[in-house]
This record gives sequence, structure tokens and C-alpha cells, in this order.
Amino acid sequence: MNKWYIEKGDQGDVVLSTRVRLARNLDEFPFPAKLDPKGRNAVNKIVKDALTADGADTFKCIDMKELTQTQAVSFAERHLISPEFTQSREGRTLIITEDESVSIMLCEEDHIRLQVMKSGLSLHEAYDIANKIDNILDGKLRYAFDERIGYLTQCPTNLGTAMRASVMLHLPALTKTGKLSGLAATVSKLGLTIRGAYGEGTAARGAIYQLSNQITLGITEQAALDNLNAITLQIVAQERAAQRELLNNPAEEDQVYRAMGILNSARMMDADEFMGLISLVRMGAARGLFNVTIERINELIVNMQPATLMEMSGRNLEAAQRDAERAKILREILVS
Repeated sequence: MNKWYIEKGDQGDVVLSTRVRLARNLDEFPFPAKLDPKGRNAVNKIVKDALTADGADTFKCIDMKELTQTQAVSFAERHLISPEFTQSREGRTLIITEDESVSIMLCEEDHIRLQVMKSGLSLHEAYDIANKIDNILDGKLRYAFDERIGYLTQCPTNLGTAMRASVMLHLPALTKTGKLSGLAATVSKLGLTIRGAYGEGTAARGAIYQLSNQITLGITEQAALDNLNAITLQIVAQERAAQRELLNNPAEEDQVYRAMGILNSARMMDADEFMGLISLVRMGAARGLFNVTIERINELIVNMQPATLMEMSGRNLEAAQRDAERAKILREILVS
């Protein structure tokens, strides 16, 4: 079965993916920060039993402590778990579907972190899937909920709907033309935030950014989704216009072609250099300069990350070995 991130969805030249995440806690247990391993394991069992009773073949349960560090980091690189979830893995469980479009972290910051990911811009579809799974759990579990302030969460910023919706955006032209800082200030006034691909405090490698809602209290899920969808479409239009203008400059167009030349001929390629070059190539492909699909580029962006690359190779590789392996794979794929 193909993974969700290999596909190209709606507005896929600019929008890589959509994620809807719901945070939930069980009323009878303290928040995970106050639970010992025994308490975490009890939460894990209750949630797993509730979820798999009617869909045992749909989900795979993974005890995080049984993973190697490389395996755990690869899950984070694929956005299935948070980077924090790769640490202190005792008493934590990951539940995923085969295509990795649904992943549920148990005993991360909250008892349940349910997320649904779809390619392209697909906020309402992702929410509908998340809501159906949430309803299954809600029918069998007793959530921590207050009639006045909504779902109770460990972090006060998630109170209310406890929903975080986000889109992953590729914005090379807006970045290169220096317009992104003004954009970030504008969306902040509209209840959104823009940050690096792996969330708060992370760099936007390859000009890939995460745009998400900030407000969860005093607003409905649908209103939050509609707001994010509308602003995303505006940013998509701005990025496309910026790309057209940028690539009308022969020097800028030359940089895009040079990036492809390096990717399909280099013998060593580290992850940071790869992300910078593949970002330019993705922009070129989106504008029809190359005979390589956006789907193939999206797959490379995921698979060429350090831990995922090692998982694919089935070997532990030193940094130089990874750089050689990455360059070899890129030559095989981009030259063919």
C-alpha cells in the first residue's frame, strides 16, 4: 500500500500535506507528566482496547520502547510522531494505519494525540476521518471535558476544541524574495502561526513551512478549518505569482537548473544541501521545467532524511556513508 505522502493532492504544487490533530485525556487519570510507567501502560491498554475492538485489522500498535533510536527518529521524520515522542519511550505507544495516514500517540503531552494526514490541501476530509475515530473512542472512554471550556489538556493553549489543524507549505519564492516575514506577521493577526516543518522552534529547511491555527478556545472546529483553508489558498496564489516572477529572471532560472544538475551527478550529498537543492527542483517541476513528478519529489524529501535513509538501506551508516548513499539514490532516480 502506498504511503499518503507519495501522493499529490489538491493545490499540491505548493501544499505538500494537511494534518488535523486532536488532543484528548481520560478523566480518571492524571496528565501524562504526572503518570509513572505503570499508569501510562494502563492508559495505553484502555485506549488500545477501545480502538481495536471494532477494527483490529485496521491499526498496528507499536510499543515505543521496542524501537531503536533510528526507527523512532524515522517515524518523526515522516511526521508520524513528534520529536519529543522519540525520547523517554517507556510507557508510550504508537498506533498507526498501514498507509500511515492515521497515527495516534499515547501518553505524549496528552493521553491521546490523534492525527490524520492527507496529501495536498484536504482539511475537511482529514477532520472528518479524525472525527470518526474520535467518536469511536468517545463512545467507549470518559474524556476529561468541561462544559464551559471544552476538552481539558495538559497545555492550556489547547483547551477548547483541542484541535490543531495545519498545512505543510513549500514557499521557495516567497522565502527567496524576502516576503515571508511580512506574511508571518499578517497570518498571526488572523489567528494562525507559521513555523518550520517540525513545529515550534524548528528551521524551515527546504523552504517548507507549517501553517496552523493558534486559537482553540471560543471557536468551533469548522470555523477554524474554514479560516485556515481560506488563508492557505491566498498564500498559494501569492507563492505561484512569486514563482512566475522569480523564474522570469534568467539568473534565478539558471539556479534551478544548476540544482538539478548537482542532484543528478553528485557523489556526496548531505541532508541540508539536499533540502536546499530539492526545494529549487520542486519549484522548477511545479512550473514545468523538469520531467519529474511532484509525487516523486515528495517521496524523496521524506526518504532522504537521515534516519529514514538508514531504515531503507537496512544498515547503520556513518554521516559520510549516508551522504554517499543519498547521492547514489538521487542519481538513480533523477537520471532515469
